[in-house]
Amino acid sequence: MSNDPSARIGEIIAAGRERVSVARDAVNRPMIHHLCEAMGEKNPIHLDPAAARAAGHPDVVAPPSALQVWNMINPSDPVIESDVDHAYGILAESGYPKVVAVNCDQEYDRYLVPGDLLTATEKVETFVGPKQTGLGEGYFITTLTTYTDQAGERVGTMRFRTLWYNPEKRNS
Repeated sequence: MSNDPSARIGEIIAAGRERVSVARDAVNRPMIHHLCEAMGEKNPIHLDPAAARAAGHPDVVAPPSALQVWNMINPSDPVIESDVDHAYGILAESGYPKVVAVNCDQEYDRYLVPGDLLTATEKVETFVGPKQTGLGEGYFITTLTTYTDQAGERVGTMRFRTLWYNPEKRNS
């Protein structure tokens, strides 16, 4: 087998298949309060219904930066295999077993309010490499997760880029 994963991951990107996960719980006030406490968030629109209404919201709203929290996988959840996992496996099998997060970009279309039930769809969006990096030769892979509410309306997106590398393939 070739150590160049480009063709196989290119096929995954072209197929465009998505992993779909529905949040276990709807957005809710207690979790919003826990998130705000954990993040040190003091904005009253997240904590006080009256302040949120005064700002034009129907109720408290979730901090936008917590978008991905509602659909995070718990260790006890059933495994939902996906092309994202397959792409990661191809990179590891091709001799690039180490991984590091590079960046995460989120876009927010609207605030989340109690009662919103999110669905996340995740797919492999882009793939670049091989590139020589300070960690060694590697490939950059970006996934796109799109979040929609219970009515199917998009509420935000997240692009997550990782570098899969081999430290033994480092230029001296």
